Amino acid sequence: MNLRSLKRLDDAENACCRIQSFLRAISFETFTNSELLRSAVERQLEIIGEALGIAAKEDDSILELVPDIPRIVGLRNRLIHGYDSVDPELVWDVVKTKIPPLKHQIAKARAQSAG
Repeated sequence: MNLRSLKRLDDAENACCRIQSFLRAISFETFTNSELLRSAVERQLEIIGEALGIAAKEDDSILELVPDIPRIVGLRNRLIHGYDSVDPELVWDVVKTKIPPLKHQIAKARAQSAG
């Protein structure tokens, strides 16, 4: 894996960490009532989608290690282009159920490339 792709994986992993940090000890109600918090989380999801999308274009072996990249890029596109119809429940579900395993997949992909 080339250095640019590794940087993209690092960017995506850091965005996952930021999301988890933002939402530590935060309830769904607090999340939905905070425009600032929702905006911050959505921005990190956009970064994840952009970084992984570019990384997969640069090195298609990443798709084997992180197979949900097309769906992740789709979410990024929805957040950016469908900004006026983003469902906070969908975002909450993604960050609570998809980010932890994604973070693990990214870490594994980075480790495999180094090993």
